[in-house]
Amino acid sequence: MQIITDSKIRSLGISPVECVDWVREAFLMKSECQLPPKVSLHPQGTDFINTMPCILPPSYHTFGCKIVTRIKGQSPALNSEMMLFDTSTGRMTALINADWITSARTGAVAALAINTLSNSNARIYSFIGLGVIGHSVLDCLLATNCDRRITIRLKRYKDHAESTMSRYASFDNIDWEIADSMEELVSGADVVVSCITDAEGLLVEDTNLFKPGVLIVPVHTRGFQNCDTIFDKVFADDRAHVESFKYFNQFRHFAEIGDVLSGRVIGRETDEERILSYNIGLGLHDVLFANKLINRPPLINHLIFMALQSAA
Repeated sequence: MQIITDSKIRSLGISPVECVDWVREAFLMKSECQLPPKVSLHPQGTDFINTMPCILPPSYHTFGCKIVTRIKGQSPALNSEMMLFDTSTGRMTALINADWITSARTGAVAALAINTLSNSNARIYSFIGLGVIGHSVLDCLLATNCDRRITIRLKRYKDHAESTMSRYASFDNIDWEIADSMEELVSGADVVVSCITDAEGLLVEDTNLFKPGVLIVPVHTRGFQNCDTIFDKVFADDRAHVESFKYFNQFRHFAEIGDVLSGRVIGRETDEERILSYNIGLGLHDVLFANKLINRPPLINHLIFMALQSAA
């Protein structure tokens, strides 16, 4: 059994484009996996401890379970660990720090949803929540839209907007804007991405501020419940994640994004549709990412070396 650290994973230099490709691959194999609903425990308040198991298709011989915690007031708020097993032996093969996996796959899923469901003329992308996850979404979005000139509008909070602009200063295809209110943030936006760690109540009361053709992508959070029943379509990474929503049975149209990617369901049909895409997170993405990482040549060579050292 190998212990794989965060620094070892980051040394592999996985690109944001690869991450988007991996989450697409994961969505397309979802029907072949054993993917029970996550178990969520709440030690206090809105804090949570989630367990996210998944068995990949038989050819992978891989079972994994990620445990992710969010404890308010901690820095970082989110922490993740992954246990990986060989299904042919039942033995644990690796214990992996999954912080990078969590942020990378979450950003990649959101970027894939944006690229799949945004209107064909999308230009203004608005972001609230500019922490690790927000930056991961931007990493993947910008890496897959490097040939387009776009506007990134950021919600002002402390110095987060300014530091985010500095972080991406090397991108010459971005026009930057900073909004002082939620109303200013969403008005005229083609895509609205929320990466805040917790949403109490509605983020925008007046749904008329969302233009025709808008795509809203709430990452890990709510805050847009008032849009659930009036938007033309709602998508999610898994039906089980949203069917407990109060107004689920009143959605005008619902489908899983994996079915859009596979061609079984049509996604956006017109540039006027207003769409919600809930990005809650699947253990499938975590386990596939872990499998990809441990089979990456630099890492698998290191693991073989360590195994030989242990056997000597």
